[in-house]
Amino acid sequence: MPDTKKTSGDPNTGADAKERERARADAAATLRAHAWPPALLAALARLREGGFQAWLVGGTVRDVMLGREAEPVFDVATDLTPDQVSARFERVEPIGLRHGTVLVLSDGLRIECTTFRREGAYADARHPDRVEFTRDPEEDLARRDLTVNALAFDPASGVLLDPHGGALDLERRVLRAVGDPRARFAEDALRPLRVARLSAVLEMGPEPATRAALGSALDRSRLVAVERVHDELEKLMRAPRPSVGVELLREAGLLELWMPELARTWAVPQNRYHAYDVYLHSLYTCDEAPADKPRVRWAALLHDIGKPDTRVVRGGDGTFYNHQFVGAELADRLLERMRFPADERAAIVHLVREHMFDYRGGWSDAGLRRWLRRVGEEAVADLFDLRIADMLGNGLKQGFPVYLEEMRRRIERILAESRALKVTDLAVGGHDVMRVLGIPPGPPVRETLEALLEEVLDDPARNTRERLLMRLEERRGAGEAPTANA
Repeated sequence: MPDTKKTSGDPNTGADAKERERARADAAATLRAHAWPPALLAALARLREGGFQAWLVGGTVRDVMLGREAEPVFDVATDLTPDQVSARFERVEPIGLRHGTVLVLSDGLRIECTTFRREGAYADARHPDRVEFTRDPEEDLARRDLTVNALAFDPASGVLLDPHGGALDLERRVLRAVGDPRARFAEDALRPLRVARLSAVLEMGPEPATRAALGSALDRSRLVAVERVHDELEKLMRAPRPSVGVELLREAGLLELWMPELARTWAVPQNRYHAYDVYLHSLYTCDEAPADKPRVRWAALLHDIGKPDTRVVRGGDGTFYNHQFVGAELADRLLERMRFPADERAAIVHLVREHMFDYRGGWSDAGLRRWLRRVGEEAVADLFDLRIADMLGNGLKQGFPVYLEEMRRRIERILAESRALKVTDLAVGGHDVMRVLGIPPGPPVRETLEALLEEVLDDPARNTRERLLMRLEERRGAGEAPTANA
């Protein structure tokens, strides 16, 4: 089971008051010692001109305290209105004026400036219906989702505002909602998904009350735009172990809402080749896939979703014949529903469909060339990564699949000898086929080129213009030339 350990320790109790202050003081010292970009400090100074306030907030503060690499956008909260912020900088983009947010582009930095605000109800389960600007930074922090995000730091004065004990929660590796978690999640139904994502990305666990409330806004979660869900899941795929976030979603009933194809793999038994059920194997395979290859991670997560539909018990053991093809169809529908770009969707589905390749040392070079032709040279590295993750995620501790090294060496040799894997790689083209065979443009031209390619796959030495033109002449003489009606 993914490690989604329950955490406790309430920093709002009297016993923890001293610890909260100690943690806040330690965090402030860390933030004061941090080397903030000079351009950022200059931008903050410009915002403070005339007695206004400008605080670094949210992930910008949190990630420094965790020693994480900074995000490309700095988060700033201020009592200046968006119009006032815009008047102080040459390049400003209005990315959320209704909610008081503009993007400042200054000296190569991206600074997201939001006016201190209090909020009304969230009818759409995502955005407040009403926003009122305020001059009180702590009132602004009170509207935030988690204590670890409800932190504000002023580099000029060195003051850290931490009204909800976020510094202590960071020390304890705890995610805690600001105030009543059910109320926070009802306001913005994307927040439970953000908690799951941050649990995996930051490697921190939600405390019991926050964890128990993750599914409390399930009905309102149906109102969240699928594009926003997609964005959060993409960030989750870059976590050290995405399984942590996925399991929290399953516990909360949100996996069934957004990815039912994966949720239904829960508790589906496998066979002697696996230590885990289909669901856990899928999660652990995803964890083992390279974090810098989101396509492979998505394919790893979805590679076995066809197993529930194909499971047949034979001789007391589960079998899943052709699950890769059923899984590819399910993955395609899931990714389309989640608004994945067409090219990304096609690449992931292709990996799911082809993940069961069964290489043996007895494969002929021609057989290996045909496999390369089918899967595409560009997909080989991803398929190898997926196979390695699949093996590491089965729980049997079999280690690296050593046959892949032999397969890799043979592929490199084959490609060095000839890269003729597609009809476009042939030494002749469609015009040659039409001229020699005397046929018009149409499917028969393609069929002839495919037949020539089959011969070249058997023997790459045949891929010369002279030999292929000779073969066309032979096909014409033997009456093998296809007709337009063939």
